Amino acid sequence: MTAAATSENPAGLARILGWRRLKVVLITSVVLSVIMLVGWQASYAVLIGRLLFIGMVLLLAFGLLERWPAHLPGWLERWALQVLGVAIAVPFAVATAYMLTTLGDPAPWWQNKDRVSGFSSMVFLGLLLGPWISVAALFRQIRGEAQKQALAFELERSEFERRALDARLRLLQAQVEPHFLFNTLANVRELVDAGSPQASSVLASLIAYLRAAVPRLHEAATSLGQELELVRAYLEVMHMRMPDRLQFTVQADDAARTLFCPPMTLLTLVENAVRHGIDPSEEGGRIEIRVRLQDGHCRAEVSDTGVGLGRTADGLGTGLTNLRERLQLAFGGDVELNIVALEPHGVRAELDFPATRSAA
Repeated sequence: MTAAATSENPAGLARILGWRRLKVVLITSVVLSVIMLVGWQASYAVLIGRLLFIGMVLLLAFGLLERWPAHLPGWLERWALQVLGVAIAVPFAVATAYMLTTLGDPAPWWQNKDRVSGFSSMVFLGLLLGPWISVAALFRQIRGEAQKQALAFELERSEFERRALDARLRLLQAQVEPHFLFNTLANVRELVDAGSPQASSVLASLIAYLRAAVPRLHEAATSLGQELELVRAYLEVMHMRMPDRLQFTVQADDAARTLFCPPMTLLTLVENAVRHGIDPSEEGGRIEIRVRLQDGHCRAEVSDTGVGLGRTADGLGTGLTNLRERLQLAFGGDVELNIVALEPHGVRAELDFPATRSAA
C-alpha cells in the first residue's frame, strides 16, 4: 500500500476516532441531552458526561469490530457483527457510565429508583439509536467506497484507453516510416540507374536529411514549426533530383509554428503531391504549402500543379488513408482532411484541425 493510500485510509485509533465519527457522537449526545433534560433531576454536566461516555464506548466497539477479528466465519458478515456488537455494548456502557458518575454516593446506583429509571431510559435510547446509527454509518461508508472504486475503475479504464490510443498511433506511425523511406530511396535509385551526375549530391542531402528526420519520426508529438522544417528539407532533396521540374514555396503564420502537429502530417501530404502529382507530369509543376490560424483552428493547404486526380495510376496511395486514421486518433472528430481537384490540373489537400499549443 502506498503512502497516499495510507493517508486516505488511516489505521488504528486515527480511523476509529476520526473527526466525522466524533462529530456524530457529539451531535447525538447533545440532542439526546436536550430531550432527556425534561424531568432530569441531576446536573446537566452529569447527563451530557454520561451520554458522551456511552457514545464513545459504542464508537470504540463499532471501530474495533471493523477490523477485528481479521477472519470471520462464512455465515457472519462484518457489518452484522458491528451492529450486533454496538447493541450488546449499550447496557454495559450505560452501567459503566452510571458507576463512574456515582462513585462517591453512599448507596450503589442500582438501589436508587430514579437512577434505575434513568438507566433504563438510556439503555432503551441506546438500543433504539445505536444500531440504526451504525447501519447509517455503514451505508455511507459502503457508498463512499463504491464511489471511490468506480472512480478508480474509470481512471484505470481511461488510462488503458490512452495507452491503447498511443499504441495505435505508434503503430500507424511505424507504418508510415518505411512507406516514406522506401519512396524516397526509390527516387535516388532512379537517378543512379539513369547515371545522373546528381545522384551523389542527392544521396548526400538525403543522408543529412534522414539524420535529422528519423529521430523525430518516433516522437509522439511535434510542432508545426518542426514539421515545416522537415517538409522544406524533403522538398530541397526532391528539387535536387529534378531541379527543372519542381518548384515550391512554404508560407506559414508565425503563431502557427508552435501548434501541436502529429509527426509526418504535412510531410505525408507533400510526399503525395510529389509522387502522384509532380513525378508523373512531363512538365513537372509547383507545390505550395500554406499554414494559417483562423477562428481557433489551424488550416493547412498543400497544392500542386501536377497531373491531377484522374491521371494517377493508384489514386493517392496508402499514405493519406494512414494519415486520416492518425488524425482521427489525435483529434477525434474535430478534424477535416479534404482532397480537391484543381483546374486546369492539379490537386489541393485541405487540412483543418484544432489549434493546440505543442508541449515541446
